[in-house]
Amino acid sequence: MPQILTSHITGLALFGLTSIAAVSTANAETKVPAAHFDLSQWNLTLPQDDNRDNKPDTITVKELQDYSHPDFFYLNEEDHLVFASPNKAITTKNSTNTRSELREMLRGTNTRYKTAGYENNWAVEARKRSEKYGRIGGKLEATLKVDHVSRNAGRPEKAAAYSAVVGQIHAIKYDDTSSGFGYGNEPIKVYYKKWPDHETGSVFWTYERNLAKDNPVRKDIAYPVFGFTWENPNDPRADGIALGEEFSYTINVHRNTMYLTFENERLGTVTYTKSLISNVDPYGHVDEDDNPYSYGGDSLYFKAGIYNQCSASTAEGFWYAACPGTGDWATDKADGNYAQATFSRIIQGPSEAPVEMVQE
Repeated sequence: MPQILTSHITGLALFGLTSIAAVSTANAETKVPAAHFDLSQWNLTLPQDDNRDNKPDTITVKELQDYSHPDFFYLNEEDHLVFASPNKAITTKNSTNTRSELREMLRGTNTRYKTAGYENNWAVEARKRSEKYGRIGGKLEATLKVDHVSRNAGRPEKAAAYSAVVGQIHAIKYDDTSSGFGYGNEPIKVYYKKWPDHETGSVFWTYERNLAKDNPVRKDIAYPVFGFTWENPNDPRADGIALGEEFSYTINVHRNTMYLTFENERLGTVTYTKSLISNVDPYGHVDEDDNPYSYGGDSLYFKAGIYNQCSASTAEGFWYAACPGTGDWATDKADGNYAQATFSRIIQGPSEAPVEMVQE
């Protein structure tokens, strides 16, 4: 079971990166997110296709430094960063879910390095040729409030209904997967889910078995944090997180291990540890169905924002909740057919040795 702690993490090393409190002097007077958040190693995917290339619009690292969007990516009155995404809009090639989401770009503005290249992504230490990567391991820290998840779903019994992902690690998809890696899966997605008639929602995370898409045992395994996971339809009430209630997460991949910390002022701190080079699960049990080396041969990167899980797709399957939407933002927002989160803190950077390793 997860370890429950009562104290918060203190003295976090930021490795020279700026935080929400460190405002860029270049654009401090402007009302753009980059004036209050270090976005120098992120690009942005939006749930729109203004350039009509049949793909969601991508705002490059360079463009992002002076960019905001009045509906999907903007600062609120407190200079916190709002991400919003409707149920129905254009989606990326391998997804039916819309997103307003940052993608980690270690190359910054140096476009000589390819998006999927070694230099722009990171890997675990044990990976072959890990020294070629932009970084070994990494850490993502975020503090946020989920403001809204879709109030409507055509198939409310589907696990993904009424939910959104607010942070994740993603693996690069390889053309050649003969090595047993490169399937483009996710070792972690941080979820928030709330049924429309419930008092509070649940925060949980999932680990995806690192297997080929057509492998029948490939699945996302959910682990509870605050409240329940998507298998439990009950109202978590006092054990859950309300809409508009702040919580934090830290995803720290140090050397070959993923260390997770979730914090809420009212509910305390929850931690998990998961090896990313073995098929031992967070509870210490061997998962015979998983890739025996987990994500040990993958190229990885962080994502943060709002990844709306209330898919408008009516296809059969686990993920397709047939969530309503018109594709018109004003209409869909008024009807409650969207997801939104507000971040007061997003920091990405090098990994940090956990306390127990430092003490050793």
